[in-house]
Amino acid sequence: MFSRETYINRRQILKKAIGSGIIILPGNEEVGMNYRDNIYHFRQDSSFLYYTGIDLPSLFLVIDIDSDLEILFGDNLTIEQTVWVGPQDSLNVFAEKSGITAVQPLSFVEGILKNALQQKRAIHFLPPYRAAITLKLSSLLDIHPNEIAKKASIELSKAIIAQRSYKTNEELIEIEKAIDITAAMHLKAIQIARPGMTEYEIAGQVEGTAISKGGHLAFPTILTINGQYLHNHAGSNVLQNGQMVLCDCGAETNMHYAGDMTRTFPVSNTFTSQQKEIYNIVLKAEEAAIATLKPGTFFKDSHLTACKEILTGLKSLGLVKGDLDEAVAAGAHTLFFQCGLGHMMGMDVHDMENIGEQYVGYTDTLKKSTEFGLKSLRLAKELEEGFVLTVEPGIYFIPELIDQWQAEKKYSEFINYDKVQAYRNFGGIRIEEDFLITKDSYKLLGKPLAKTAEDIEALRAF
Repeated sequence: MFSRETYINRRQILKKAIGSGIIILPGNEEVGMNYRDNIYHFRQDSSFLYYTGIDLPSLFLVIDIDSDLEILFGDNLTIEQTVWVGPQDSLNVFAEKSGITAVQPLSFVEGILKNALQQKRAIHFLPPYRAAITLKLSSLLDIHPNEIAKKASIELSKAIIAQRSYKTNEELIEIEKAIDITAAMHLKAIQIARPGMTEYEIAGQVEGTAISKGGHLAFPTILTINGQYLHNHAGSNVLQNGQMVLCDCGAETNMHYAGDMTRTFPVSNTFTSQQKEIYNIVLKAEEAAIATLKPGTFFKDSHLTACKEILTGLKSLGLVKGDLDEAVAAGAHTLFFQCGLGHMMGMDVHDMENIGEQYVGYTDTLKKSTEFGLKSLRLAKELEEGFVLTVEPGIYFIPELIDQWQAEKKYSEFINYDKVQAYRNFGGIRIEEDFLITKDSYKLLGKPLAKTAEDIEALRAF
């Protein structure tokens, strides 16, 4: 946990932003994997954690703004539970560390909320993303489960996003810890991968690196020889010379701050000339996008900068033709770059997107596109000092997409499909790093990890 004052100050800021009424923040429950007592790794709700620091299941925080009362609802371990899991400090001890003075049994939360409903007081809650919390809120607030998300407080969602978007120095220390562990995960993959190994073998050691540092995974590891598919997790594919491995992974610290990086490397100890050409185009796109990062830049413009740089490189290889500004405006680049340039990052690897992507990455006046490619851009709004985000351009040759668009003659005024077909079995390349937006520019977070083709090859020497 951070200091007691950190959590007190965070809650004070939230109460001031909302003004009146009741805020309820449910913590997450333990979830059975295949029966009740065989549980998945417990992950606390990030907003509950942000305002309390308490990393235990089956808790509720209720903040009565008008009475200036904060109550932690939960139950201490019974002796039977202690037999199985060992002793644990009482909830009063955790509450004291969080600056919460009132602790009540979990069953008491119903009475508090029923009384508030009878008084027709405003009750603010976030849209739940787990079924158990949806059902619990439904019961407590007398709202049909299908209506819970619709009744969630937009005011609370915006207030929490506004607060959590700006990372403090103590948060940045945790984020950089996560990124450094993430870099160690990538270094492990780059150094151990050999022809004849399976994706699983490499991913197991990559994930073990994160866990051995006292944390966990920020998200399921993407490690694949089929890098043309954007979220292709590790499987039983056997590495062969001439292929590439795309590894997109991230560590989470024991305080639940995330890292997220991607590297692509050859199964052989060197890239082929074709692979290196495409790799360098992606690298130039990343560098061009990074150069735009500063307060006042719209991240959508950073994204479009990367898109044009990708087409510029592909045009030099004869895959693309025509006016590149027109090609980007039309969306021709999405044959090769189908996703967004990056996303906010913090306690969640896609920070706060469970609260509402339209509030995290967009504004009331800047709406999300519905177009292929742009609709996958999770962050588009103007950058501000204190934001932490990823930059991850890529080039992906997806055979199924190439064939369909060629048959439709889609963007044929910009794409030389005959040349593109020569790359149909190429795969995909992505490069990703994490950045802080500073007062005037940006800062690369974490210790630098090799990313030029030559530096990658130097690590692959065997």
